[in-house]
Amino acid sequence: MMGSLNMASVFNNSYRCCFGVPVSLLRKLSSTHAYSRWSKRHRGNKKKSVGGWCYSWSSSRSTLACLSSKPDVSHAVAASATNGCLEYHRLLPCPPQNSPPRVEHLVVSEGGPVLEYICKALDLPPLFVADLIHFGAVYYALVCPQPPPTATPEQIRIFKEVTSPEVLSTRASIKGKTVREAQKTFRITHVDEYVEAGTYLRVHVHPKRFPRCYEIDWKSRIIAVANCYVVLDKPAGTSVGGTTDNIEESCATFTTRALGLSTPLKTTHQIDNCTEGCVVLAKTKEYCSVFHGKIREKKVKKLYLGLAAAPVPIGVITHYMRPVNMAPRLISEDFIKGWHLCQLEVMECKEVPWPEAVFEEQCSIEDCGWPSRDLAYECKINLLTGRTHQIRAQLAACGAPIVGDSMYMPATIAEMANPGLNPYGKYKKKYSSEGEKEMAVTEWIARHGKEPTVAIGLQACQISWDNGEHIYEAGSPWWRCKTA
Repeated sequence: MMGSLNMASVFNNSYRCCFGVPVSLLRKLSSTHAYSRWSKRHRGNKKKSVGGWCYSWSSSRSTLACLSSKPDVSHAVAASATNGCLEYHRLLPCPPQNSPPRVEHLVVSEGGPVLEYICKALDLPPLFVADLIHFGAVYYALVCPQPPPTATPEQIRIFKEVTSPEVLSTRASIKGKTVREAQKTFRITHVDEYVEAGTYLRVHVHPKRFPRCYEIDWKSRIIAVANCYVVLDKPAGTSVGGTTDNIEESCATFTTRALGLSTPLKTTHQIDNCTEGCVVLAKTKEYCSVFHGKIREKKVKKLYLGLAAAPVPIGVITHYMRPVNMAPRLISEDFIKGWHLCQLEVMECKEVPWPEAVFEEQCSIEDCGWPSRDLAYECKINLLTGRTHQIRAQLAACGAPIVGDSMYMPATIAEMANPGLNPYGKYKKKYSSEGEKEMAVTEWIARHGKEPTVAIGLQACQISWDNGEHIYEAGSPWWRCKTA
């Protein structure tokens, strides 16, 4: 019997059509031992409640049991098999809302097919696990990664036991590799991939979902198709190339299908999920590298339209961004050593009516509590440096956050009510110690909200390269369109 050590407690996690697994794969899965055993266990008990269960990991030295909770598959869809006698759960159709994050960490105790192992370890239906693998939500490493600083002494002891030199020396797969090399994670891409004893598995049971992918007429969003690339007018509420746990529901995947291409399109650059507008997708790896080179050499020019909640000054705006790769992105008007330069040029700023409430609802624009909702300000912006969230963070720092930006607008409102709250803002206070400033930074971060679920008032309206030899424009932004 296969067993596993559930490492979930060791790792601290914060966190318009359907495409499923091919029929041939379904037939293969229906004949697997894992599917057969899962079906027998659940047949006649289709409404079984979810509670707690435990399973163990065994070694020659000890046997450990870990308590976990059964997976919440309430958002997975129950569907009948073709013979009408079995019931299984799928990731598709897509749920309208994302489930709470859930990531499971396992250490394989007995080698075997990865699909069968995960089904048994986490008590998940085989077709659901197959979907997770298809989504790119399952990863492996030859050796379990180092636990975080928050790990308990018992968790550290378990880690040391499964990664002891005596244990690792018996594994031929890691000979010639350093421990660090063996701890590097890779995606599992096939349901029948073999995993040996000692392999670490990370399973994103609730991958981030993108329901809008199934609502879009993707052919209508294609701006241009060239020999080496495709230019897409990306819809808001979608990911350009996928996320860590979901490479299926992405612009690259759905555009590939819309064009009937045999080779998947590749991402050359990113814009935020909540931003719409021009993105370039490469047809080949070679052109992907070519376009990356153009970006590095600053041969690519990007213009944006932003709908700000307050007027923005014309000209170049300069800030410095904290080099921490997580949201919200903190910026400072003053130079800080090690922080990244952020520059954008506001070319135009014109007064426009604030979008009507019914239109905001239709476009899923979040009400972030901005006090004055009579006028908005449409800005044309030349992005001089390309940092994550740069336009959103810089305009918010100017007191003119993007309409619908539920992450940065709440912090701007808080700073307006209490000047000096932002430790890097115009009215920043002097702090008596680094500890006091760290507390102020923590409080400032807490003033920010969550990432928008669908759209904000930001569009990548034009992209060009090679001195305008190639130039493409997106359609009208959502706030200019008429209500349906």
